[in-house]
Amino acid sequence: MIDIDHLRGWIGRTETKSELLTPAIVDRFKATFDQADQAQNGDLAPVMIHLCLAPAAAPTSGLGPDGHPARGGFLPPVPLPRRMWAGGAFTFHDDIRVGETVTRRSTIQDVVVKEGRTGTLCFVTVEHQITSDDRNVLTERQDIVYRGEDAAGPKTAPAPAPHGQHRIQITPSAALLFRYSALTFNGHRIHYDAPYVRDHEGYPGLIVHGPMQATLLVQFAEKLHGMRPSQFDFRSLSPLFDNADFTLNAVEADDGLTLWTAYVDGPIAMEAKAVWL
Repeated sequence: MIDIDHLRGWIGRTETKSELLTPAIVDRFKATFDQADQAQNGDLAPVMIHLCLAPAAAPTSGLGPDGHPARGGFLPPVPLPRRMWAGGAFTFHDDIRVGETVTRRSTIQDVVVKEGRTGTLCFVTVEHQITSDDRNVLTERQDIVYRGEDAAGPKTAPAPAPHGQHRIQITPSAALLFRYSALTFNGHRIHYDAPYVRDHEGYPGLIVHGPMQATLLVQFAEKLHGMRPSQFDFRSLSPLFDNADFTLNAVEADDGLTLWTAYVDGPIAMEAKAVWL
């Protein structure tokens, strides 16, 4: 039983964290995504690097069996075992530059409980206001979903995703997933501990991070249009594992690009919309 009134007491809570964006951090980010050039102070920072700055730094002794920090603190202590990045939106106002101090002010906007096909779901909405040397550079909405164990029984297989007008293939190697976990200081074992994810979580392989999928799609949109989008909205529909390659897809739309990730011949995993204003 979820005490929603107790959890909604977290609405309005805030947290502020800052980190200096050094050339070394940018170099590690670029190396992870196979971008080889070296960063210098004053350079434009790569889009989406803000997700790797000022992460929560819980002591190792304070981590749960799944590698997540103990429940409570800034986020409400939702009593459901699985947590996912369900979707969100980025509104880009300005660029971050290497050598600037990036600050994230986070606010719990909403906590809602719903009943889904697989049982009880709890959605937590967080707004992040990102500044860089006191300039407003980004507004982010983060949608987090907590859920129980997957329901047993047969499931209807979703339809295969279409092939995009623009399409590239990605290999989700263990090294790539580990490096992104390290960049974001993410201890969640589903992204790097194969025996744990198979034996304890019941998944067929390591799970590809939602934030990394979003980052790859924003990078893809930026490459196709020659500049980062002004607005990027996305939603996660199904997981991707490291047991098969996946694709980044995009089609031109009147107001930008429609994008998605999918296995080479599988269903849509994450869908997104990029707009340039």
